[in-house]
Amino acid sequence: MPSRIDATFARCRAEGRAALVTYVMAGDPDPETSLAVLQALPRAGADILEFGLPFTDPMADGPAIQAAGLRALKAGQTLQKTLDLIRRFRAGDSDTPVILMGYFNPIHTYGVAAFLDAAVEAGIDGLIVVDLPPEEDSELCLPALEKGLAFIRLATPTTDDARLPAVLANTAGFVYYVSITGITGTATPDFGKVAQAVERIGRHTDLPVVVGFGVKSGAHAEAIARGADGVVVGSALVDALHRSLDGEGRAQAGTVAAVSDLVRELAAGARAAARTA
Repeated sequence: MPSRIDATFARCRAEGRAALVTYVMAGDPDPETSLAVLQALPRAGADILEFGLPFTDPMADGPAIQAAGLRALKAGQTLQKTLDLIRRFRAGDSDTPVILMGYFNPIHTYGVAAFLDAAVEAGIDGLIVVDLPPEEDSELCLPALEKGLAFIRLATPTTDDARLPAVLANTAGFVYYVSITGITGTATPDFGKVAQAVERIGRHTDLPVVVGFGVKSGAHAEAIARGADGVVVGSALVDALHRSLDGEGRAQAGTVAAVSDLVRELAAGARAAARTA
């Protein structure tokens, strides 16, 4: 039986389009609003959900996601509470893939074996752990694969053909191509160069290649979707949520809609590329 991730990419291919992958931070700005946002994303057109695990030292994240993590931590979000949110999401959605994205320290503190068991039980499909290189695969990647969890690796503009085989060796689910150098949400990618990079990576793997970092609008999603198997959007959604909060950083009546409205625009852009391809 194919995994939820594999089944989703197969469905998107059958529909002649790229997948839309959305990222939001767990517990931002509070657990109940975070769950409501997560539940709204598939209805708005998201195909795969990335749920950020808040961490005190998010070295790869830009200002928007760093601020989201701090809001979540201030509201008391933990790894255990993040797993609980995913369990609650799964109670109403058994089909949409959920990927937990974050850093190794909270997982190490929780205990790798205990975490992997809890992740499978909660309904997580894959992991993106940005600070574990291929040389550290024995720490988490290989044990995760043994449990049936996809371990999704990032490739960047500086990942050359000599390094790429190591990056791809134990990658599962899909390859996440980071379209710019630097931190999240700080620049707009060169769409022509992105398409070339995706084609190059595709020569080394049969896995879908999705592109993230710097995608902020439906037009951006459409441009990326012309040459990739999927489009990832994170900082723009986190920004939309942030702008909807009141002066004290609390959710308002329009907070969920602020995120889901942008997801609808992004989904329309990704699908428009398929129609003109």
